[in-house]
Amino acid sequence: MPEKNDVLKDQDDIGEIRISADVITVIAHTVASEIEGVAGMNANIAENISSVLGRKNPTKGVKVEIDGKDVTIDFYILVEYGARIPEVAWRIQEKVKSTVESMTGMNVTAINIHVQGISFDKLKEDKKYDESAKT
Repeated sequence: MPEKNDVLKDQDDIGEIRISADVITVIAHTVASEIEGVAGMNANIAENISSVLGRKNPTKGVKVEIDGKDVTIDFYILVEYGARIPEVAWRIQEKVKSTVESMTGMNVTAINIHVQGISFDKLKEDKKYDESAKT
C-alpha cells in the first residue's frame, strides 16, 4: 500500500516506481544550500518542536507538497548580509526546479521562498580576519 508521501513515478508491465516526498526534500535542500547568498535554512515551528524532542531533521526549512506529478516546494531561508534577496531567491528557484525535474521527472509547479532573516555571521568573520591581519 503506498504511503501518503509517495508519488507514483511510472507504471508499466514490470512494476511501478514511487518517489517519496522526503527524497525531493533532500534534493531541494542540498541544491538550495549550495546557492551563494543562502546563509542557512530556518526551521518552522513544527520542526523546532521535533528538535526539542530529540529528533534530528537534516532538511529543516524545506516543505514539499505533492499532488499527482506536480510538486510545490517552500523554502524558509536566512540570507547572508549584503546579498541581493531577489537574486538569491531567483537562483534558488531556477536551480532547484531544474534539478528536481531532471532527477525525478516530476513537474515543479511552484517554489516559494520565505526569507526569515538576515545572517551577519559572514560579516563577523570578515571583521575577525581584518583584525588579525592588522596585528
